[in-house]
Amino acid sequence: MPYADIVIDASTGDILHQTSSRSLRHPASLTKMMTLYLSFQALESKRLGLRERLRVSQHAASQSPSKLGLEEGQAIRVEDAILAMTTESANDAAVVLAEALGGTEAQFAKMMTAQARALGMTRTRFKNASGLPDPGQVTTARDMAILGAALIDHYPKYYPYFSQETFSYEGTVHRNHNRLLAHYTGADGIKTGYIRASGFNLVASVKRGGVRLIGVVFGGRTAKDRDWRMARLLDRSFVVAQRKTSSVRVASVDQRDDLSLPQRLSELAPSSGGHAVAVASARKATDASSWGVQIGAYSDAAVGRRVLTSLVSEIEGFQAEPDPQVQKINAGGITMYRARLMSLDKDTAQNICSYLVRQGKSCLTVQP
Repeated sequence: MPYADIVIDASTGDILHQTSSRSLRHPASLTKMMTLYLSFQALESKRLGLRERLRVSQHAASQSPSKLGLEEGQAIRVEDAILAMTTESANDAAVVLAEALGGTEAQFAKMMTAQARALGMTRTRFKNASGLPDPGQVTTARDMAILGAALIDHYPKYYPYFSQETFSYEGTVHRNHNRLLAHYTGADGIKTGYIRASGFNLVASVKRGGVRLIGVVFGGRTAKDRDWRMARLLDRSFVVAQRKTSSVRVASVDQRDDLSLPQRLSELAPSSGGHAVAVASARKATDASSWGVQIGAYSDAAVGRRVLTSLVSEIEGFQAEPDPQVQKINAGGITMYRARLMSLDKDTAQNICSYLVRQGKSCLTVQP
């Protein structure tokens, strides 16, 4: 089985270990991390509510195991669907959320891929919401580390769902497939995955003594082998992190203070979207109207300006007066230009981003 791994220091973005981290692999149920990312995004923007009940379609009910065994016409609460994914890795629950947000699972997969690009997951392509086998559904260990970091960094309110060890639904207790939660000190998430084409996969987050590591393993021979490999990698990487001997940066940015960890990890990819402005360096925002929306990052500043020009007219209905900026950064030694709409309040930024994602475009909210 093709093997790959990576371990990063979540506080610095340092790569502490990697093996074939940019080689294409099948994500299996790690796919659900993106389904959950978009679900958390919808909760934040009030497009979903935790107690809202979603109808189960015939397509959702027909998914292969792992599953809750939902039946067509049944209704399930959003929070139960989330917990079903983080513990049981339920494919039927994943499709219920996908259809609620995208209309169809195929359309939702396009939204997933667009969001992946916005996060800088440059080699990832999603074809479904669950991770069931599809030859076109691919990712890399590095991209999954970016997604793991984004879930922790962007949605700390919802991240604890990944640490819940059991979930009861209609009289059945489902146990979290991530056995590191119970057996590795400091483990608090994130997700396992398996299909025959991928082997046993795992993204894990562990925090000890103020140091948080995110590890990714693809291609374990068994679940036990995968967990053993992850534990060994994390043990070694904690030593490296604590000695501060790591010198390999995933991304070195001109001004890092305004960047979240997923952005520091990213060599962000383009999408489509808005207004012409001069190239600007990133500034750390401090006031209530200092949220922003990142549309993409480009190798040419002129492309970023054209993208912003077209977007500004498209979002007039949001009654926003954004400050369009093309920001020069250095990502892994490569100069790139981020196209952003800044000077927004939190709700407006999230609403614009949600709108763009529904249009199949990439988007990333920028927090103060």
